[in-house]
Amino acid sequence: MISLTDKAAAEIRAIMEQNGGTYEGIRVFVSGGGCSGLSYGMEICEDPATAEDEVFETAGVKVIVDTQSYEYLKGASIDFDDSLQGGGFKINNPNAVKSCGCGSSFATEEGGEASSGGGCGCGGGGCGSP
Repeated sequence: MISLTDKAAAEIRAIMEQNGGTYEGIRVFVSGGGCSGLSYGMEICEDPATAEDEVFETAGVKVIVDTQSYEYLKGASIDFDDSLQGGGFKINNPNAVKSCGCGSSFATEEGGEASSGGGCGCGGGGCGSP
């Protein structure tokens, strides 16, 4: 399971409302790159989940994860920090054995190849990513 804190769910709902659309949820994914080998990604997703996706719901927000990324994210929790320094979405990943100071790059004991991410029909990046 991947969960959202109440604060993260509220922030995601606010972002979706600000963008004026009805969205399926957020897609969370892992891709190769970053200073530790793997990087997290999140984007607002308009497209419904596919048969290859895992779907979780917290506080009215669907979290959609492709099965390959889910292997790296099992048990993770997403929070939102609204402090002036270092604010933003934070992923608490129990599978990460090493991470960068930025918090968006990590490594696991297994390593391996990650998903290319995306998949919401918006070409990655710039889709109102939270």
